[in-house]
Amino acid sequence: MQQIGTVWANLDRRKQIIVAGAVVLVFLGVLGMSRLVSAPSMTLLYAGLESGAAGDIVRSLDQRGVPYEIRGGSIYVPGAKRDELRMMLASEGLPANGNRGYELLDTLSGFGTTSQMFDAAYWRAKEGELARTIVGGRHISQARVHIANASANPFQRSVAPTASVYLVPSGADITGDQAKAVRFLVSSAVSGLSPENVTVIDSNGTVIGGQETAVAADTADDKSRQLRERVLRLVEARVGAGNAVVEVSVDTVTKTESIRERRFDPKGRVAISTDVEERSDSARNQSSDVTVASNLPDGDGAGGDESNSTATKTRERVNYEVSETELEVLNAPGAIKRLTVAVLVNGIHAEDAAGVETFTPLPQSELDALEELVASAVGFDPERGDVITLKSLDLPVVEPRGTLASASMWQNIHLDAMSLIQMAVMAIVSLVLALFVIRPILMKPATTQALLQVGAEPAVGDAPLLTGEIAPDDSSEFTQLPTQANVPALGSSAAEDPVDRLRSMIGDKQEETVEILRSWLEEGEERA
Repeated sequence: MQQIGTVWANLDRRKQIIVAGAVVLVFLGVLGMSRLVSAPSMTLLYAGLESGAAGDIVRSLDQRGVPYEIRGGSIYVPGAKRDELRMMLASEGLPANGNRGYELLDTLSGFGTTSQMFDAAYWRAKEGELARTIVGGRHISQARVHIANASANPFQRSVAPTASVYLVPSGADITGDQAKAVRFLVSSAVSGLSPENVTVIDSNGTVIGGQETAVAADTADDKSRQLRERVLRLVEARVGAGNAVVEVSVDTVTKTESIRERRFDPKGRVAISTDVEERSDSARNQSSDVTVASNLPDGDGAGGDESNSTATKTRERVNYEVSETELEVLNAPGAIKRLTVAVLVNGIHAEDAAGVETFTPLPQSELDALEELVASAVGFDPERGDVITLKSLDLPVVEPRGTLASASMWQNIHLDAMSLIQMAVMAIVSLVLALFVIRPILMKPATTQALLQVGAEPAVGDAPLLTGEIAPDDSSEFTQLPTQANVPALGSSAAEDPVDRLRSMIGDKQEETVEILRSWLEEGEERA
């Protein structure tokens, strides 16, 4: 402490201020590093929220007194409280994310609410409920649903409803199967809406999956994957997991065929109507000579031979309908045209008495039983040309590469990139201040003091040091100071005038003299 006090006393005011500022900066740097190390690790709570939902979460965190950080559009909280905070916020309905469901209908009152207002609120609530259900999956972070209902135009009964869904994935891109599931979900929730009228769009503005009909057959890849999973699950139940390899190739029909057939059966006639028509005709004949008297009404010739005739005719008409059969067959693409299944199973590995491992394939009886099971699982049809190949061969065991993962103490330390960068910057600043500011200031006065000590010898080539003080008359004290040939010693000769010696020294050492005078002036100004 005495040496530090001596060094501090030998410093001028400017250097003392620099040293004090450097010490304060180093202290602040060490304090900042300690705070970074002791501060809780911040982990992501929510990201990509809308402004209203993010504000509600921040307000709830403030009410609970939970520390948080906002970095862009993300909210960070201490890692130890993240799961608890998510559950507590979920119990409050946060984050709402802008999607409101059937609770919109609770705000409607019967008084002043028209049918148009109720319909608009109903469809808005329907869209919000569908968006909530879609966001419930772990692959989707945000969703919006828009439904164009045809009931708004009651005079256009032929207009079918349509819908569009906007999705934002939470990580990987949304696959076609996921988009198909979303389309079926929306179409099932809206009456009269078919899946082909639902369009799914991702955040890049790309239509996912295209337009597909509900009755369209799956593609060949989908059928192959389904059959492969079915056969693999069946075979591994017998030979064990990892001891079977299954490959399925499906050849499907790629064209659409429409067959229309109309047949008539003449033997299968049915009477559908009967018409009966009856007709009677009567006639009267009179035979006599034609005279004048016969033409008179009361004449003698009025009477004579007469004959009457009657004819009756009946006609019946029966109408028959011939039986007719009309058949229309529509073959859509996707039907299986040919099926090929290849199954490779592992055999039995055993060690003999000498310790040598031997391989034995499965017996043929067991292979035949497995082949029958596979044929039943895939719907084997020999007339279609299906082929099933089942072999038992040696499957090599592939050892996993790399090092086995084990628990480490670093797993409990949560440091993000920003914290590491801040700690590195603070460490570099503290090191620079310590090496290039404090150390040179402290070492320079110490070196000067060591050279001025009694009995110290300057190095060869060093210039003599002048302090600007005149030596007292006691020559015994100055006999121990270092002297050189080119520097006259003050008080070395009692007969010589000290003023003359001082003048000669000033003439020989003009630069050192100017520095001494300048230091005296600076000290005088500081004292004033």
